[in-house]
Amino acid sequence: MPTPRPPLSSAPPAGVLVVEKGKGPNAGQAFYAAKWRASKDQRQVKRRLGPAWLVADPAGRWKPRRGRVQDGFLDERRAHAEMARVIEELELADAHAEDRAADAERAKQTFRALAQAWLHHQEHIKRVKPSTLRDLRSVLAEPGLSKRRGQTVTRGRVLARFGDMPAGAITVEDVDAFLDDIATEGISVRTVNRYREVLRAIFNFGISRRSAFGLTANPAAEATLRRADGPGRLEVFDVDQVEALARAAASGEWRTRTEKGEIDNRKSSALWQRDEATVALHRAEDQQLAEMLRVACYTGLRRGELVVLRWRDVRWAERVLVVERALSDGVEVSPKSRRARYVPLADQPMAALERLSQRANFTSPDDFVFCNVVGDRLDPSALRRRYVCAREAAGLPPLRFHDLRHTAGSLLVRVIDPASVKDILGHADLKTTERYLHAQRASALADAATKAFASSGPAPEKPRLAEIKALLQELAPQEREALLAAQGIRT
Repeated sequence: MPTPRPPLSSAPPAGVLVVEKGKGPNAGQAFYAAKWRASKDQRQVKRRLGPAWLVADPAGRWKPRRGRVQDGFLDERRAHAEMARVIEELELADAHAEDRAADAERAKQTFRALAQAWLHHQEHIKRVKPSTLRDLRSVLAEPGLSKRRGQTVTRGRVLARFGDMPAGAITVEDVDAFLDDIATEGISVRTVNRYREVLRAIFNFGISRRSAFGLTANPAAEATLRRADGPGRLEVFDVDQVEALARAAASGEWRTRTEKGEIDNRKSSALWQRDEATVALHRAEDQQLAEMLRVACYTGLRRGELVVLRWRDVRWAERVLVVERALSDGVEVSPKSRRARYVPLADQPMAALERLSQRANFTSPDDFVFCNVVGDRLDPSALRRRYVCAREAAGLPPLRFHDLRHTAGSLLVRVIDPASVKDILGHADLKTTERYLHAQRASALADAATKAFASSGPAPEKPRLAEIKALLQELAPQEREALLAAQGIRT
């Protein structure tokens, strides 16, 4: 669809009014004409406006005729007005021609070009996190490219479907059909909606003035949003389980486990063949892993924040941990909230950090708190694998590493107000923090629910008739008659 052209935003160029002498059948007749330079390319333009209400004097000079201006003729005032109208009309025609050429050029631009321009905007203007950019590039990957790991290739669903199509030719029906097709591949509703959201953002960029694509509609915005289930049940560890996890890590038992919890005989055999230096090195690594898991569970730091934590971030006197960096796709950047936050150090994580600070090396302010044998930061993927093995060795439920952060939130919200917990964990929205409150509120209401459902006590038992008769028979006749009379019963 061509982009509608608004009226000229700037004043049209000024023209010069000239008088011309007619030729041939119009010989002797004067005509007004306009001359100006076109805004488009500064070319000289000349247009005749109409017969002039002029007459030649004996010297051959033009002068106004006498009498009222007849229809079809122009005096000088009308000629200036007509010149302005003609100039504006031709300037608009030039502008429309430029627009039509631009629209024709934009119509040739493919969705692939639009997607690449949007990715460039996300990286250099929006400055999204490296991990976010990696995910977006994965969604918009070309089909058939080799992945970084393994022998598989990229599916490239988006560019395989829309890459070569003109961006402006894609319709709502096209997007809906695409989403329907990928939904049949067995991917989750959330992932389908993620594809829709990326497409919607790309077309919004194509509409905006920041791009040169000049789109006028967003087909993804009108595409059907699938109904997804809410967040699942929040699974966390309790304090005893946290300590069991740390003990399994410190014992080194995790080294003999696979991520599926099975005993790896090859690893077990290798442990028996270690020399003293290797045993000492492994013992230090095991202890560091145990303390790191404690710090994760008792502070709520994200995995990417833990691996770049430095000793200068530990304020011992204030009992505060300063979180101002995170690892995103291998690059140190600001935290997810893009600002530093201050995490209180309870006795448990404080003691863990104090024990780590007693090691022989890598305790200067710029050293990593959690590091490898040469002082470099830990690999987040390797850390996740070690956690899984320690979890299996401890016989704990199959919670993710990120659930250690949820564990911290669930423990903190028991005694600290939600707004403070939000700041500690670095949540952008209080609603995220309130998720930890749901289970806590239900637990706190358990006693009240018990009282609500409790019986008010046993109802008084009515004496049975046979027992009453037996008691009456034990009384003397006079006593029995007196008792019955007192009850209004006549014998």
